[in-house]
Amino acid sequence: MTTPETSPDRSVDSDVDLRQTARSRELQRHLNEFMDEHVYPAERTVHQEIERLGPWSVYPTIIELRSKAKKAGLWNLFLPAGPETDGLTNMEYAPLAEVMGRVLFGAEVFNCSAPDSGNMEVLHQYGTPEQKARWLSPLLEGTTRSAFAMTEPDVPSSDATAISCSIVRDGDEYVINGRKWFTSGATHPHCDVIILMGRTDPDADRHRQQSMVLVPRDAAGVHVARTLPVLGSYLDRACEVWFDDVRVPVANMLLGEGRGFEIAQGRLGPGRMHHCMRLIGLSERVLERMCRRVEGRTTFGRAVSTQSVTLERIAEARIRIEQARLLTMKASWMMDTVGNSAARQEIAMIKVAAPAVAQQVVDWAIQAFGGAGTTNDFLLSPMYANARAMRLLDGPDEVHRNQIGRIELDRQRAKVGTHASADVLDRDEAIAMSESGLWPRPADWPAEPQDLVAAEKGR
Repeated sequence: MTTPETSPDRSVDSDVDLRQTARSRELQRHLNEFMDEHVYPAERTVHQEIERLGPWSVYPTIIELRSKAKKAGLWNLFLPAGPETDGLTNMEYAPLAEVMGRVLFGAEVFNCSAPDSGNMEVLHQYGTPEQKARWLSPLLEGTTRSAFAMTEPDVPSSDATAISCSIVRDGDEYVINGRKWFTSGATHPHCDVIILMGRTDPDADRHRQQSMVLVPRDAAGVHVARTLPVLGSYLDRACEVWFDDVRVPVANMLLGEGRGFEIAQGRLGPGRMHHCMRLIGLSERVLERMCRRVEGRTTFGRAVSTQSVTLERIAEARIRIEQARLLTMKASWMMDTVGNSAARQEIAMIKVAAPAVAQQVVDWAIQAFGGAGTTNDFLLSPMYANARAMRLLDGPDEVHRNQIGRIELDRQRAKVGTHASADVLDRDEAIAMSESGLWPRPADWPAEPQDLVAAEKGR
């Protein structure tokens, strides 16, 4: 039996309202002004610091920008609206994330970057008062940073239920053993806590075997083994971490044993949307750069901007960006009005669409820039790396497409009637249509091929 849980009601499509609130519009204005005055001018300097200092360092310019953003009141904008907060709705936050995404480190300036934002949401929603006091408050203040350890090298990352890192209770402690990688944030010098997902009960139901636990970064047995540059980029501080007989208090468990998959689903939904919102901003910025580049370049006596291939790519980029933005906003509206579960097909769709759009637009821009586009001078290389990685992060395209397809099939099965049959006509239907005169019967056809010419001339 199909329920709204497995087949969201499409009747909401006719009620979508994408208008922005006055609060969101004012924040957009303030944020754009801040980006113009402080962030864009510092962009090249930050990337030079990243290249020079590497992923184990604090970047002085980002620290300075974060201090300015906090003083300007542009801080923790990702926090969702709720009973305890005056946060923004997804619809209100979406255009702000787009503005931040125009610069690869933009969200970090405003304390809205992954994995910290997702970890703060987890602690805010599932943490105990003691856990919030110890870890959430410093993260909200921006005095500490965090990491998230879920993906493992020995099992497919597309199936979160397959993780093998063990969390075994021993009296008043849990003992953790396992190997994680693509653990973003653990190389940051201010990283204070790692949210780790592991297996507490291998014999439980498939989605009740996993748990999430808070692991202090400096706990004995935590070894950050190496960094993992993503297509040569160190921007997200991905790394490999080993956990060897790491002991943490039982009080560090989040929500309870067996609730890890539940927490992961709650964390990844909004996180996926935040990534997609930022990718729209990245795509928009790259298109702007591409247009400026082709306007100022001439080949074979003609401006590159007048070449048909250039115009087609610019037009196609604009179309795809607008489509992705509208789908992102619709998904945000649904999350706010009917909930994340009912919006999961839209979330999955934009998670497939936004990275693909960004990757393609950056690729076209690199072609327009020529060899210069492959260097770091124009920052297109790290932008491409970011967009390409997003097709895997928080679930690969294939997983999301499978979910989209299953939901669509469930929805179609639930329909009472159909507007057109998918079955082949039976014998009686075929004869009836032939006799109706909708197409010539065999008796009306010319007997010989040469008669076809005569019949055509006689029309």
